[in-house]
Order: sequence, then structure tokens, then C-alpha cells
Amino acid sequence: MRIRLLAAAACTVAALTACSSGSRSPGVPSLGGASQSAHPPTGGCISAADGLSLMIGGKDAPRQGTDEEQGYQPTCAGATGDARKNALHAAAECIRQHGIPTYKDPVLTGDGHVYTDSRSLQDAEQTTVLAAAQACDAQIRAAELVPDGQAPAPPKLVQAGVKAAQCMRSNGLPNYRDPNANELFTPGHGFGMHPEDLPGDKTDPTVHHALEACRQVLDEEARVSSLGSLAA
Repeated sequence: MRIRLLAAAACTVAALTACSSGSRSPGVPSLGGASQSAHPPTGGCISAADGLSLMIGGKDAPRQGTDEEQGYQPTCAGATGDARKNALHAAAECIRQHGIPTYKDPVLTGDGHVYTDSRSLQDAEQTTVLAAAQACDAQIRAAELVPDGQAPAPPKLVQAGVKAAQCMRSNGLPNYRDPNANELFTPGHGFGMHPEDLPGDKTDPTVHHALEACRQVLDEEARVSSLGSLAA
């Protein structure tokens, strides 16, 4: 499981996982931190139906292999234009009305990819997320939305992440790896880091020094990962 960065301060990731073909990312996303069902999605991306199926499996559903074995499956690209934007708004509004009032409208890019407010779902109780997903099933499917899933990281975010990684390596963490487009990130919080890249947790003096020395570039990475920046 990865450690994410919030305004250049490390914190433990809870629940949500996204995916990567590389070794740095932990697995396929599941709604609100629910474990994957016995029937993981097939194909190259996660659709709304896939996401709901994973969620319905619940926390006790059997998993298919480890996170590392499952690899990255980004959310599927879909329609563009006002009709889908309106559908995404309707789905988000439904989620807000069913127990997660902080959930922000997803961002739709010109090529049909969607970025979501995954942190609001991470922070909510799992039972609340499941209830909202069930209540908003029709709207989620109509919007082609995976509520806590993410499209691949765009180039400007990858560039910001690589700059932050270079800083971390220059400040005592030589094993800190560069992110890539198929890398887990949380909108508004940026990429994270693997525990195996570090000599210890965030209380380790070397890790603490690197975080402090790189605070500015880590903050910039977080800014570039925000929904507002992703929408630009």
C-alpha cells in the first residue's frame, strides 16, 4: 500500500487503490475502499459497470491475486460534450444527496477521460459509500462514471511528479522512483511513494528532511493534480 503526500506531509493511504502496469502502483480501484469481487473486470479499462460490480463485492469478497499482480486498469474514456457533463453532474449531485455532501463534480476532459474527487469517498464510511452507490446506480451508469476511479495522469502532472522525485532523490532518498502516466494519484494530493523506496516511515530523520526540503515542489505537484488544474 502506498503513502500519499498531502501538502508535502506524508500520510497513510486508506482504502482506495488505483492501478499501474509498472511496479509502483498497488492495484485496481474499488469504490470507497471495498475489496474487489470474485469477478474482476476484463479488458483494458474500468467501466461504470465494472466499478459498481467491484463495489458490490464488499469488503469480504475474495480477491484475485495481489495488488501487484492485478496491474493497472484505468477508467474507460467515454463520450464528451454537454450531455455527458450534465450526466456527470447529476451523478455527483445524487452522491452528495446520499450521504457524501463534499463529493465534487468530476472533471471531463476533451478526450472523454474523467477525473474524480476520490478523497471524499476515501474519507466517508464504507457503508455510506455503498448506500450512495446503490441509490445512484442509474445516474452513475448513465454518466459512465467510476466514482473513485481515475484516468491516467496527464503529462503536466507526470512532469511535476518527476520534478518532485528528483528533489527527493537529491535530498537523501536515492531509491525514490519517478512516477509515470499509469501511476496512482489522488486529485489535490498528487502521487505517493512506496515504503520500499524509503529508509523508514515519515518519522525517519532522512524522510522528514527530504519532505521539508522538497515541500515547495511537492506542493506544486499537489496543485497540478487538483481537479481544477486537471480541467484546464
